[in-house]
Amino acid sequence: MREIQFREALREAMSEEMRRDENVFLMGEEVAEYNGAYKVSLGMLDEFGPKRVIDTPIAELGFAGIGIGASMNGLRPIVEFMTFNFSLVAIDQIINSAAKMKYMSGGQYNCPIVFRGATGNAGQLGSQHSQNFENWYANTPGLKVVVPSNPADAKGLLKSAIRDDDPVIFMESELMYGDKGPVPEGEYLIPIGVADVVKEGSDVTLVSFGKFMKIANETAKVLEGEGISVEVIDLRSVRPIDFETVVESVKKTNRLVVLEEAWPLASISSEIAYHVSRNAFDYLDAPVQRVVSKDVPLPYAPTLIDEILPNVDKTVKAIKSVLYR
Repeated sequence: MREIQFREALREAMSEEMRRDENVFLMGEEVAEYNGAYKVSLGMLDEFGPKRVIDTPIAELGFAGIGIGASMNGLRPIVEFMTFNFSLVAIDQIINSAAKMKYMSGGQYNCPIVFRGATGNAGQLGSQHSQNFENWYANTPGLKVVVPSNPADAKGLLKSAIRDDDPVIFMESELMYGDKGPVPEGEYLIPIGVADVVKEGSDVTLVSFGKFMKIANETAKVLEGEGISVEVIDLRSVRPIDFETVVESVKKTNRLVVLEEAWPLASISSEIAYHVSRNAFDYLDAPVQRVVSKDVPLPYAPTLIDEILPNVDKTVKAIKSVLYR
């Protein structure tokens, strides 16, 4: 193990896969000459050259379509969106081309492509640059949606995503690129669709994913000091969702709180709440609670951002409510 940054883990994953397979290439805005908007692709142009690390115009619909066409013809593109807010310009290509191509061609064409980039709020970036679309993409048959929470998972999951024969949406966080964490030496893969029980507990199950795992882990520490044992689960991917791990945890703890950054309607937490009520209802000793963002666009003022987004205090309160404390 060694400690490296989240961005370095992503870079290692892409570079290792590009060395392993000459069909893998990276394209996106500022990924080459500028070394990436968040320096994820630092040095990759020097190693792989301009035919495999390609700067694109500010035209997401266009370069997403080019990537999909390339994937249908035997290549394995990694398409970087500077932020997934900008992926809305390309959503027709992602939803109606990449996700449906295998189905519509009767299995004659695959789309082994990764769309990756930053998701969610990153401070004072305003309403149009602070949104979560994990649940939007997870609603689409044909896509896989991965949201890693730490450098080790980021590397192992991205390598699996690049090797996957289906299109994968790989969502990161601007607020995590500088985070450091232990990453194994050498080759390793983490399978998509397998959740991680980060901390075992007995009183309540707390489920989250992505950068909000920081809040989940901090909440568990705070409550541990009060004698409350929290089982913490990191979903890692939201399509597919590892429902089995969540259900088995709830059967043990009898209580569930789901924490995510997105708006409340039709969220990942909604789906988990339904699935648990359908498959573990008799084990629940309290209604499932969700901790999500308020149902408004994210404002610019820091005080209002704090009011709208989930945090440790709100999560602690939700957990205590299912414990009737």
